[in-house]
Amino acid sequence: MNEILRPMYLQKLIMRRNNSMIKVITGIRRCGKSYLLFELFYKYLIAEGVNQAEIIRIPLDDEKFDDLLDRKALRQYIDERTAEDRQYYIFLDEIQLVKDFEKLLNGLNRRQNIDVYVTGSNSKFLSTDVLTEFRGRGDEVRVYPLSFSEFITGYSGEEAEAWADYYTFGGLPVILSLKSDEQKIEYLKNLFHNVYQKDIVERYHLADTEKLERTAMVVASSTGSLTNPLKISRTFLSSGYSGVTDKTVSMYLKYLQEAFLIEKSERYNIKGRKYISTPSKYYFTDVGLRNAYLNFRQQEENHIMENIIYNELRIRGYHVDVGVVEHESRDEAGKRTLNHLEVDFVCNKGSKRYYLQSAFSIPDEKKRIQEKNSLIHVKDMFKKIIVVRDNIKLWRDEDGIVTMGIMEFLLNSESLDL
Repeated sequence: MNEILRPMYLQKLIMRRNNSMIKVITGIRRCGKSYLLFELFYKYLIAEGVNQAEIIRIPLDDEKFDDLLDRKALRQYIDERTAEDRQYYIFLDEIQLVKDFEKLLNGLNRRQNIDVYVTGSNSKFLSTDVLTEFRGRGDEVRVYPLSFSEFITGYSGEEAEAWADYYTFGGLPVILSLKSDEQKIEYLKNLFHNVYQKDIVERYHLADTEKLERTAMVVASSTGSLTNPLKISRTFLSSGYSGVTDKTVSMYLKYLQEAFLIEKSERYNIKGRKYISTPSKYYFTDVGLRNAYLNFRQQEENHIMENIIYNELRIRGYHVDVGVVEHESRDEAGKRTLNHLEVDFVCNKGSKRYYLQSAFSIPDEKKRIQEKNSLIHVKDMFKKIIVVRDNIKLWRDEDGIVTMGIMEFLLNSESLDL
């Protein structure tokens, strides 16, 4: 397995260096946060001429540092190794293990010659906490599992084999080091049972894990489909589970989102420029975990491909909604009908916007017209793209709509602007 350098995330840390804020590296467990900080960013600083003694790295989940889990002991340890006339970089992994860690970090951040970087477990250190714990001094860097372009740099095999492994087992970095499918399956199942669910249970003191797990399974089985808490609660009822209300499901969905396991994509009325509160789509941050929740049964490549496209857009920094286009048509008798057409992804970043459709295949003209229909009725001038599974040559049709293959989309970081 080759070293995966993750230059996009490394550049984000470089750009935040010495910005007088606490750098908080968040993301799903086992996605590579610690490696990014303790290895890649550390090597960068050394190459830039920073002395090793000026970089203090403390993995707080290592028993060697058990004595530093007390906030005051940790502060004393850092103070003893730093002087006032030199610049220091403090790396703290699993900071949530330290009680009242926010007081420690705010105190360290007041020292002008100390640059603080932390990672934390999802159970007690979530993205939402960053907004409150550091009183506006937290600067979050969100890390995702490997994109396909990162995954393939560490993969030993052909592109087609890499794709099959990726859409089956996902992009958690350890997957690349496991040799057999059995090892990968066991690893992913162990993660969602003994790491992710355990984190949520401990954080929210849940007595019943079965309903939480089943909520995740229902979401996994409906990847790419519109749903809402009420619909999911009815699924519970039809399966013989009583007492699971839509409010309970909403709570479980919130927990799964805060643990970075899933993300919610809301519906957006493109013409009316407003959000539609329900239903929404949910996508798994890692498709391997999605498949593990379903015991690798529902392996529809078209739905998984849509999830991968969503993740790629999020990795590239886009806010992603489900688009709704209202279109009025008339029948032969002149009767008007208001149709609601769906655009899979409305992607926004600053002044940029793109409309994307995920179409597994377009075997004939009828299917091509079907996939284009919603895009044609979006009347603004932003770019419109259809991504297909086939490894086709990029082309633009008479309506200005671009069609490209999934490999072109994933492996070319500039694919949206081709």
